[in-house]
Amino acid sequence: MRIVINNCFGGFNLSNKAFELYLKKKNIRWVEKNDYGCYYTIPVIEYERISKECYKRDGDYRNVNGKGYIISSRDIERNDPILIEVIEELGDEANGRCAELKIVEIPDGVNWEIDEYDGVEKIDEVHRSWN
Repeated sequence: MRIVINNCFGGFNLSNKAFELYLKKKNIRWVEKNDYGCYYTIPVIEYERISKECYKRDGDYRNVNGKGYIISSRDIERNDPILIEVIEELGDEANGRCAELKIVEIPDGVNWEIDEYDGVEKIDEVHRSWN
């Protein structure tokens, strides 16, 4: 299994070029981006389809005055094959602001989670804990 992590202080973020390529490959139409390129507005009509197909949780979408929804590259599942394809295709050009993206391979079937400290990430196997 292949998973994308951020390998430097700052945090996971795709470049505008990478996020736009990802959206194009996923057939998601966007209408506007913010100044930093971190968030893109998609039409309301796209919401229903992509909330089921493309992203982690319905709650990651932010409604904008009923006209559209804001999505972020941070909403993408880190093991999404299209995300991995985009990063392989663009290399360092896929890195967003303060990001150094890396594809990590782990054994299939591992129950994993991303552990993050100040933007630097690593993949941990999920384990039980009590307190």
